[in-house]
Amino acid sequence: MFAGIVSAVGRIARSVPSGDGVRLTVEAPGFGLEDVAIGDSIAIQGACHTVVARSGDAFDVDASRATLDATTGLEAGRPVNLEKSLRLGDRVGGHLVSGHVDGVGEVVEAADLGASVRLAIRAPAALARYIARKGSIAVDGVSLTVNAVDRDRFEVNVIPHTRAVTTLRGLIPGSRVNLEIDMIARYAERLLSPEVAK
Repeated sequence: MFAGIVSAVGRIARSVPSGDGVRLTVEAPGFGLEDVAIGDSIAIQGACHTVVARSGDAFDVDASRATLDATTGLEAGRPVNLEKSLRLGDRVGGHLVSGHVDGVGEVVEAADLGASVRLAIRAPAALARYIARKGSIAVDGVSLTVNAVDRDRFEVNVIPHTRAVTTLRGLIPGSRVNLEIDMIARYAERLLSPEVAK
């Protein structure tokens, strides 16, 4: 479980084929790997991965074909948002994020407001119904508040601090982003489903 509060921006240094997926080596200076053990979970661009090796300021994870098919931004050379999993007692500064990417959206507008930026993102049709004004959403692993919704398009404001310390600063129209909807919406739909009432 994560909070959508990025700890550092790393870089995917290598991507080596491994089984049906790839083994990724992520360089993460300033991330603080001293307390990271083999088997720990780290969110990379919003997708939860398990640490399988660690050396200096870098760590390795295995990304399955299912993960690669459901996400974007995990190619070699790419900067990536990093977050360690929550521990009991940690503050949840964003919202509860599972690290299970629901789909890939596309930035359709990036309006520079000076220090901050307003992003308009088109979500896959299957996810759009779960996105609500003033609700939460994770974009590339970053917890954001939805400010407006129009059919399959939603808007978020990226404040100066978030813009400065995440990969969101590089988004332009046409950029693809990992989306995770608020898990409460999923449970609410399930509870209201006619099959559950039977």
